[in-house]
Amino acid sequence: MDKLFKLFHTIRYLKMIQIYYRLYYLFRRKLRQLRGHVYPVSIPSNSTLLLSNSSLFSSDVLKESKFTFLNISHDFDGKIDWNYMGHGKLWTYNLTYFDFLNQKDISKERGHALIDDFVKEIRLINDGMEPYPISLRGINWIKFLNRHKIKEQKVDDSLYAQYKILMDNIEYHLLGNHLLENGFSLLYGAYYFKEESFYTKAKIIITAELSEQILEDGAHFELSPMYHQIMFFRVLDSIHLIKENHWKDDELLVVLKEKASLMLAWLNNMTFKDGQIPLFNDSANGIAPTTHELNEYAKDLQVKEEPTKLSSSGYRTVKSGLYEMMIDVGNIGPDYIPGHAHSDTFNFELYYRGRPIIVDTGLSTYEKNKRRTLERSTASHNTVELADLDQSEVWGGFRVARRAYITKLSEDENKRIEAIHNGYEKRLDVLHQRRFMYDTHQIIITDFIITDEIVPAIARLHFHPDAQVEIEGDLIRCDDIVIKVTNAALEIKQYQYAPRFNTLEDAKVVEMTFSEQMEIEIRL
Repeated sequence: MDKLFKLFHTIRYLKMIQIYYRLYYLFRRKLRQLRGHVYPVSIPSNSTLLLSNSSLFSSDVLKESKFTFLNISHDFDGKIDWNYMGHGKLWTYNLTYFDFLNQKDISKERGHALIDDFVKEIRLINDGMEPYPISLRGINWIKFLNRHKIKEQKVDDSLYAQYKILMDNIEYHLLGNHLLENGFSLLYGAYYFKEESFYTKAKIIITAELSEQILEDGAHFELSPMYHQIMFFRVLDSIHLIKENHWKDDELLVVLKEKASLMLAWLNNMTFKDGQIPLFNDSANGIAPTTHELNEYAKDLQVKEEPTKLSSSGYRTVKSGLYEMMIDVGNIGPDYIPGHAHSDTFNFELYYRGRPIIVDTGLSTYEKNKRRTLERSTASHNTVELADLDQSEVWGGFRVARRAYITKLSEDENKRIEAIHNGYEKRLDVLHQRRFMYDTHQIIITDFIITDEIVPAIARLHFHPDAQVEIEGDLIRCDDIVIKVTNAALEIKQYQYAPRFNTLEDAKVVEMTFSEQMEIEIRL
């Protein structure tokens, strides 16, 4: 019954287009199975080698016969199994993305042989023929083929057939970054094959979705700094593609440049001085191009950031000579696709003298297991948990049922940010209010539990593994930082910090148990 209740409160937020296409694709698949429908995997095509379209190189994930994705390696030691599921579906997806074709050291012959092998085995491939991996693989194949001036009819005909499959399975049932990836890839396919139908679909998707998905302050609306980096990279690649290859002359380039300027500004606002991003909402290190790399790429394309303040994304940054603090005072976003959202309202990260001190727990897995549930939970973030419940009901790996909304937000620039969320209102008749006050040498965080009843509350501070933490009475000592906590009982516990996929590091978390009001004074 509880699962049905959560499912109802998850589905109710979906857009009609998502519901329609989920049902449409489901019934179409069943009907096609009855009829024995099979997509052709080779369709006669005509391609045109594009002008230079090099972009950022990928990390070295392929060494001889060993592939390393998500910090897990597998040596096929011979023939590659493109359906290999030994490390989970996301690992298999990464294998079929072919991002390794963009490594600096991969030879023309090695890359070409891998493509040929995939083409040869394509009838047997399962997950790799879904629309999302087709989208990423299409971009990577086209980049590689053009960089090495490879023109092979067998490969082109296979790629063209894959794009036809993509055109028939656009991810309208998912929307979000998946739909944008479909559009960006179709743009590459359109230029490579000079295919008007691909271009028309790509232009419609990219124009509409960038308008929808890029917020006024430049953030990608799924509110994950990592996914923002990935989407920004795609926008820059699309600008490069259009500028270098004069086929179409219309307003799409103008749209891409406009959004790129906003996205660059947001990314720079949300990046610490050491180049790292906060690990909010399914962000992990080592997946997306870094902020530095993206700035250099933008500079090469003459994309300049459009000065803007953080606003609609719900994030705020506080930066002084001594510290940098990133704060989340926004809603889960967007309502109809919260798969990468965490239950983390009023979460924050703190750097002191260029070093991470208080951090987000991070992301180690996309598998639907206890670890993923834990990493998305309120207890894994630097905020307040009430009565052992999550602020927003995260479940099922990528789902959210009832969720917290900001009901009040006020701020004084360079002095105070204060907000209230209603995540616990319907279940506990409670509102949570948090106030951040700050100046050059101190940060004061005050939590108010607004209710007529006593509700058990636990606030947490997750410290970086390198931080030395101890408690003395009502004081938390962390290296040369002193944190005074008023009206709470303090206890140090262990947690596992996840800076990268499949990477866990032991670290300390301080739990602060209180009832009505608590104050955390961080002296810097």
